[in-house]
Amino acid sequence: MSTTTSSSSFLNGERAVVLFFIAHILFSLPFSLLLSHGVPLSLLALAASFVEISYDAAASSSSLFRTRRGASSGILLGTVTLPALLLSKLTQLSRGFSLAQVSFQEIHYITLQYWATSATSFVVLVFLSLFLLHRTPLSRKDWGLGFGLCFLFLQASLCFLALASTSSQSGLQLTFKLSWVLGHGLAAVMLIQHFLGTFPSCASIGEALLVTAGIVLYFGDMLLLTVMRLCGLLMSSDLVTAEFETSRSEIGIIIQGLLLGLLLYPIPFKYLLRVWEWSTNTASAESRRYSEIRRSVIFISLFVLVMVGIVPLWMQFVHEFHLHPILWVLSFVLSDSFKRLSLCIYWVCVICLSVLYVYDISKNSRVERILLRKYYHLLAVLMFVPALILQPEFLDLGFGAALAVFLTLEIIRIWRIWPLGQPIHQFMNAFTDHRDSDFLIVSHFSLLLGCALPIWLSSGYNDRPLTPFAGILSLGIGDTMVIFSFLKYMIFGLHVAVNFGYFVQASLIGHKYGVLRWSKTGKKTIEGTTAGITSVLASCWLLLLLLASSGYIFTQHWFSLLLSVTVSGLLEAYTAQLDNAFIPLFFYSLLCL
Repeated sequence: MSTTTSSSSFLNGERAVVLFFIAHILFSLPFSLLLSHGVPLSLLALAASFVEISYDAAASSSSLFRTRRGASSGILLGTVTLPALLLSKLTQLSRGFSLAQVSFQEIHYITLQYWATSATSFVVLVFLSLFLLHRTPLSRKDWGLGFGLCFLFLQASLCFLALASTSSQSGLQLTFKLSWVLGHGLAAVMLIQHFLGTFPSCASIGEALLVTAGIVLYFGDMLLLTVMRLCGLLMSSDLVTAEFETSRSEIGIIIQGLLLGLLLYPIPFKYLLRVWEWSTNTASAESRRYSEIRRSVIFISLFVLVMVGIVPLWMQFVHEFHLHPILWVLSFVLSDSFKRLSLCIYWVCVICLSVLYVYDISKNSRVERILLRKYYHLLAVLMFVPALILQPEFLDLGFGAALAVFLTLEIIRIWRIWPLGQPIHQFMNAFTDHRDSDFLIVSHFSLLLGCALPIWLSSGYNDRPLTPFAGILSLGIGDTMVIFSFLKYMIFGLHVAVNFGYFVQASLIGHKYGVLRWSKTGKKTIEGTTAGITSVLASCWLLLLLLASSGYIFTQHWFSLLLSVTVSGLLEAYTAQLDNAFIPLFFYSLLCL
């Protein structure tokens, strides 16, 4: 490991875009947030840059995890994404607070979420730095890593001062708040080790950090809800102050319960299965013959117990439902039955026809999988844009149901639950590429979450009408230009395999016409990026015209919109990370400003 770091290695394309993104956020912050929140974020970004450079330089000789091949560590990108997003959201809410449309309680809650994600990134960076220090000989210590640790120390000091000065509180309350915030970081470190150890070569460090930080933040919110409810029932506690509280909708509670219940479900199933295998003799041929059926019975029985019994009980415990949560969902759907049931029928028809069509193409043609998968980006536009405009609350619930179905199918595939496990694995394998593996298939999750998260985050106060469309625009439009070729196929009905090969290649400008590449080793072209940026801007213009007819007022300057689209497009061009996961969050953060 070298003792100096050249400017060229420090400012590669991805790092330059990320650092510009952070600088743009700092420039857009009000002065009060700049001092207390912006400066710690900038120090965190600088520390992550030095740690990433040191880790990438050491990865050839010794690596902490088996990460995804062909991708850089992505430490800087994974470190700043969630803190920057929450800081942008906090800036947006501050505008609403000045107009008396957002409560002080909601500002405090988002602030605490920001400190939790910052602490998560801080603890993970400290963990990676200690690993590098342990593996590097004293004669080859990297000065860049030393700078990174200095920046981390300064960031931690500023965060402590900001947390301590946010409100008048006792020492016990401050200790509880610091423990709660740092607990997110410790949980994220353990979860990253478990995730990359259980599913090797499935993600980079940055991707694993983004996923685990999000899960820990989501699970921590559920745990906080439960603790607050217990404190309210059993005793009056001054530890959980108003900063930990915020209003939550029934749909939000249902989605949270479903997703976290499914994420936790494999734990009891694993141990129950071990007990059953230990107590059952599978040596005989007859026992082995029925073992798969028995595993399926255990799986279904426990699944029904957890998802129909335990999870709804938790929902009712933390939120006042007048009906059982399952009955509440049915009542919600039937409250506007014609529109919502029609939308369900439309979704089912589009999904069935599209999946069967693309699966047939994948089996009977030589179309590259990366091009074949772009079809699903178009599918996201066709499904989600009408619902987002006409039925946004129902779309929130639909995203939660779709993610629950995806998680269930992935659990069945990984555990090979009879009789669906193997057929699901064969079907999903037809759409995988180098970013997936046999252990874990993540692309469909990243696409769905990339579209869903900006919509969920835009609930409540929102003075930027384009923010809910951030995922759909960046993934469905910017990453794929397919509409015109698709319409041509539908109108003229050319031969399936031949037309689809033309359809996906003609739709991706960079693939067919791209000549000038952004880097010598990368595949992304300047022509493709320019086409993506142009298509997103044109789609924004059309959306704003459509939203204006519904009463929305566009309050964002066109130059700011152009900058947001351009930065997101450049990140897509330079990053080797899973773009479905990062680009929508980047675009959303920029639109909030």
